[in-house]
Amino acid sequence: MTEHIGGRVRIWRRRRKLSQATLSGLVGISQGYLSQIENGVRAVERRSTQVALAAALDISVADLLGQNSDPEDPVRARASEAVAAVRVALVNLEVGNVDPPRRAGTELEAAIEQMLDLRQASDHLTLAPMLPGLLRDAASDPAALVRVAYVASACLRSLGYRDLARPAARLAVDAAEELNDPAWSGMASFGYILALPVEATAAAKRVSERTLVSLQRAAGDPDARQMLGQIHLSAALAGATAGKPSEAGAHLAAAEAEALSLGEPPDGRGFFGSFFGPLNVHLWKMSLFAELGEHGRVLELAEGVPVQSIPIANRRQSYYLDRGRALAHGGKRDKEALIALSQAERAAPAPFRLSPITRDTVSTMITRAKRRAVAEDLAAMAHRLGISPT
Repeated sequence: MTEHIGGRVRIWRRRRKLSQATLSGLVGISQGYLSQIENGVRAVERRSTQVALAAALDISVADLLGQNSDPEDPVRARASEAVAAVRVALVNLEVGNVDPPRRAGTELEAAIEQMLDLRQASDHLTLAPMLPGLLRDAASDPAALVRVAYVASACLRSLGYRDLARPAARLAVDAAEELNDPAWSGMASFGYILALPVEATAAAKRVSERTLVSLQRAAGDPDARQMLGQIHLSAALAGATAGKPSEAGAHLAAAEAEALSLGEPPDGRGFFGSFFGPLNVHLWKMSLFAELGEHGRVLELAEGVPVQSIPIANRRQSYYLDRGRALAHGGKRDKEALIALSQAERAAPAPFRLSPITRDTVSTMITRAKRRAVAEDLAAMAHRLGISPT
């Protein structure tokens, strides 16, 4: 298996009969940087670089990242087995071929609460096998279906199945329209935006703009305002990915204003676990500066964050991943980066194992370490990710 993105870049570049000079010119990076990427010395950290490389090579970002490409990895195999039944359930819902529900009322609500607890813990490998039954039982109840379909989309995305995350998100959008509730429509649209292919920044922008207009009409609803802030955050990331920092900054400022006005969610989780508030905006700001390549700013923002008070596992993981990648960027603080990445792994083990960007970062650290001795902790992490440390 090709363990890092650079190896796949080299393979596709040669298939397309492109020189390094030609490809680097098409992408807008230096030939030296491209050479470092292909040799595994530098990771492809920014979504915008992934999008540009994929476009120049005429492949998808998923192809570039090599998602779900290692069937020998036990975590990937377990995810694939669980997702197979989810795929069938989504198709059945799409065509209206759904079995009668086996749970309703309080029994279904209890199952949905269990689903939400697993989602908050990012225990997607336990959650995924539950989704087919939940989708079946919620099919005729829009209030239940919007919640189940939204979580199904988030789960599938975290497991690397973005192609299935989008139809699940579409189900949530349709169910929210039946409810005619701005907050739920905003939540469903937020999930749909996150499920779009990384390179679909123009589509993400259109959905964001349409949703923002709708949510602004419901300014008296605190739940809708939380989703207004979340949509601004997703639009900020889309702007950064599209290479439009001023656009990203405007949406970030709007999200910050909403967060300051609303404060932290009183229950600690926010509307349907959105966790929207000043702390979550701060975490998103770290991710935005990482996308813009401002690694020093990421490390500045990482100082003093009360990480252990964050109740949502994937938000704790986001903090540690952004900090770890920023530390690993220059190649001089890999020991500190390894500590941060280990903390990210503890926060949500399966998403960590299944993240192609995480694998690329660790592969890069291994390549750099081969010039000396590979640290035992780094070799152990590489082993868990299915990366050869030798």
